[in-house]
Amino acid sequence: MSTATAPAPSSTSSLAGKYLTVVLENEAYGIGVLKVREIIRLQKITPVPQMPPFVKGVINLRGRVIPVVDLRVKFGVKAEFAERTCIVVVQVKLQNEQTVQMGLIVDSVEEVVTLQAGEIEPTPEFGAKIDTAYLLGMAKVKGAVKTLLDIDRVVAPETVQALVQAA
Repeated sequence: MSTATAPAPSSTSSLAGKYLTVVLENEAYGIGVLKVREIIRLQKITPVPQMPPFVKGVINLRGRVIPVVDLRVKFGVKAEFAERTCIVVVQVKLQNEQTVQMGLIVDSVEEVVTLQAGEIEPTPEFGAKIDTAYLLGMAKVKGAVKTLLDIDRVVAPETVQALVQAA
């Protein structure tokens, strides 16, 4: 009878596991290791017309065309290219359960951390105007807070769909 769109995790125990930590303008974010396919150097990105500003275009990765999103632009932080700027290739699940690979431009990659349930807290409420649907929770790692991203939701599904159709 009820049509729950996205059940909010009531327990952080389901979030425990390994995360690749990436940096966007001095802030660390965690991406579930099982979503990460590989980390590659920045390379020539072919622009795709009519895409949102955070969609940089597509790359050719060993014969496959993969859309590339600049997470820094998506999150509204300074997007400067430096020596450690790279592309994290992730597997994103679309609403129709189809999976696609996608590149995410980040300032740098830090490390893989293993998080226990006790190190993860639910996403705090920021009020009605701030969308936190793409956040899994907040992790305390070595005295610092890292935001855990739900990579399937970070990139709006309709944008992914448009990219897949354009590619």
